[in-house]
Amino acid sequence: MEVESRSSEVSLKEENADLLLLSYLCRIIFGAKRQLRFGGYSTADVFHFGEFTLDQSRYQLQRGGRTLPLEKRPMELLLLLVEKRGELVSREEVADRLWGADVFVDIDQGINTAVRKVRRALRDDPEKPRYIETVVGKGYRFAAPVTCNGAILKPATEPASQHRSSEATAREATATGWVAKKAIPLAIKLVLGALIVLTVGIIAWRLKSGRGSPSTAQPRIRSLAVLPLKNLSGDPAQEYLADGMTEELISRLSNIRDLRVVSRTSVMRFKDTKLSLPEISKMLGADVLMEGSVMREGNRIRVHAQLVHGASDEHFWSESYDRELGDVFALESDVAQSIAEKIKATLTGTEQQRLTKARPVAPEVYESYLKGRFDWNNAFNKGDSAAGMEQSIRDFEEAIKKDPTFAPAYAGLAGAYDSMGSIYIGASPKEYRPKVISAARKALELDPDLSDAHILIADIDEKEWRWSEAEAEYRRVLELNPNHAEAHFALAEWMMCQGRTDEAVVWAQRGRELDPSTDSGDDIGWILFNARRYDDAIREFRSVLAVHPDEPNALWSLGFVLIANNQVDEAIRVLEKVTTVSGRSPAIIGLLANAYAHAGRRKEALRLLGEIKNQRSKRYVPAAAFVSAYLGFGDRNQLFFWLEQAYKEQSNLLRFLKVLPLFDPFRDDPRFKDLLHRVGLDQNL
Repeated sequence: MEVESRSSEVSLKEENADLLLLSYLCRIIFGAKRQLRFGGYSTADVFHFGEFTLDQSRYQLQRGGRTLPLEKRPMELLLLLVEKRGELVSREEVADRLWGADVFVDIDQGINTAVRKVRRALRDDPEKPRYIETVVGKGYRFAAPVTCNGAILKPATEPASQHRSSEATAREATATGWVAKKAIPLAIKLVLGALIVLTVGIIAWRLKSGRGSPSTAQPRIRSLAVLPLKNLSGDPAQEYLADGMTEELISRLSNIRDLRVVSRTSVMRFKDTKLSLPEISKMLGADVLMEGSVMREGNRIRVHAQLVHGASDEHFWSESYDRELGDVFALESDVAQSIAEKIKATLTGTEQQRLTKARPVAPEVYESYLKGRFDWNNAFNKGDSAAGMEQSIRDFEEAIKKDPTFAPAYAGLAGAYDSMGSIYIGASPKEYRPKVISAARKALELDPDLSDAHILIADIDEKEWRWSEAEAEYRRVLELNPNHAEAHFALAEWMMCQGRTDEAVVWAQRGRELDPSTDSGDDIGWILFNARRYDDAIREFRSVLAVHPDEPNALWSLGFVLIANNQVDEAIRVLEKVTTVSGRSPAIIGLLANAYAHAGRRKEALRLLGEIKNQRSKRYVPAAAFVSAYLGFGDRNQLFFWLEQAYKEQSNLLRFLKVLPLFDPFRDDPRFKDLLHRVGLDQNL
């Protein structure tokens, strides 16, 4: 085995050497060809037009001594246009120069993006161009005069209407250094021909000897994880910017159906980790990792990104991007496009459009939006802290006030309102759901492709028992963003509510592939519980709590399973803990009362029931809290009284009416069957 390994290693080195040799010969050939196309000027020459300097050897564009950021393909486009100055360059020529045969993108969109970036760098107005003229339906022409080494370069081809004598042309060529294509020396042609023959011969010999086998090609990249960007601004208060840009990059790349992109939830736990990249790659199941940093200086941001093969820790691409904060979406688009190109992801035209979508945004608007996302995530991680959610609402409202057309801020606001109506915070659905719907619909009015807004609409449809509409919205989310882990879990739960628990487990497992963090155990555990797979469900919740011992949702859900599995003493211990952690949430107190009643500790159960009744006299307490309690007491009349109140509130609990095990003793009651019919769960969808 060791001999085979060494032999393979030697073979790989030989093939790499062959590739380097072929690459070197190709560079000589194409460099010579470019030199001829430039009319005898070396690719090391520096070209000047307007206030700009284009240095080929450095692959650099400058204005007033300042280097302008321009990525590879826009730079190649600019070189091509300058090379063929004054001549029409067709879109087909541009495509061939920029992509060649390796076409994995929507070419038209790619060309438009490259032209836009060059124009932006040159500050060129497409309506009144100084440099790049558009010939509608044909291509582009570089219109400005170009000088090189102090000489003015003539157009690459003379207009047909201008007839010059061969003698005058020759004199002009001598004066300026211009070498006409017809005057290419025979010696250069012979050298080029010899190099081409030599290159083809080497390729043929290698193929014949079996060393050109494609077996050494890099394996296809199927999965990617964007690790949390590091904040290098020197200001901890700028952490929201690094986290926000990480989330935005994940969101953009998640549009690619051909690529599995690990969810934000999973990658954020590796923030400031000391684990090696191969270890992280293995834990996330990611072929490639993107890591990088963000630095902010005033209203300018600089992002450095690099790609690493997870298993080998081999870096194979890196680039830096420098923009005004107002161009942050264009920056994120550039990074995402570069990543997609480097990993050779196959994109549809629609996916390419979503990947490249960018719009200018005022720095203060983007800051308020990112702060809202940051506060929302922190509040959610702390068990839906009401104070944190309220702060995120203020942040999003501030962003909307500054720019009422900024769709992501409305989607963020809808999400924050939705969290305010969670079981932990316990705000009235009648108060918050209309706000969720209003904000989400406004977001979709401004940007119909915002998947986060679609999933919020779907969630409200489901909570209000519009089952078919909810399913359609969930599937729309997955059409827009096939890597949306939350949508996979949400559709799985929708199936569970219909009683299709086996399908639900399959969809939840798909969600786990996208979100391999322990947190996904909450979603899978809840589905397994309602499928009556109690031991499996307990195992999932225990795995979450092994990492996050105080995670409220995992503790609360585990309490449900332990009660159903007749482990009430253990359920009481778990629920007593989460009651404290949650700040004595009424919903959790109701379930603890249920556990006490099951354990025969009726006096303590009644005391807790009195506590939530007292709370209800002062503020809103969800009817579901009383339903949970009376499920333990076995008092059918009180149970159905509170189920009716829950129906009037359109309680989230009633989504689970068909499958929740705690309802099993009451399913034969006509009142239960009537309620099941009214919430639309007596039919199979």
